[in-house]
Amino acid sequence: MDFLELARIRRSVRAYKPDPIPDAVVRRVLEAAALAPTACNRQPFRILVLPTRGHEQDLARVYRHRWFTEGPLIIALVGVLSESWTRSDGVNYAFVDVAIAMDHLILAATEQGLGTCWVAAFNASAAREMLGLPNGVEPVAFSPLGYPNDLPEPKERRPIDDLVKWGRW
Repeated sequence: MDFLELARIRRSVRAYKPDPIPDAVVRRVLEAAALAPTACNRQPFRILVLPTRGHEQDLARVYRHRWFTEGPLIIALVGVLSESWTRSDGVNYAFVDVAIAMDHLILAATEQGLGTCWVAAFNASAAREMLGLPNGVEPVAFSPLGYPNDLPEPKERRPIDDLVKWGRW
């Protein structure tokens, strides 16, 4: 599939079928995330794959919307702060690197016919507790992973000329 077409068909899915995903398909999606570029190739992220069945209460503490646990899996991406590159002004790039990995994951999932929804508005303390994260490892993003039960209409996007500036602001 052409990349721009893939980017155009990707949606934030909020309705999932409970159908299991073949292991080979899950692995392909995870591999795409693992191949994401990171600053200085430090790869300061980890991907946690959680089955939703049997964990609904814990997951509901992390993110309260019912659709979050409709699919068979939840993906959590976390940043390992001590492993990331830090810019000369002290900015730690773990969050950027995790975001790139999540983007690769959601696009690969779309290509495989799966739905995702990038969730950042979660309860961080509940996430840390549920995932058993040590100090220095930060939860950055979650997404359900499953077959869509409903695909939303595309959202209107700003024209490219409103977003791109050549040279300076």
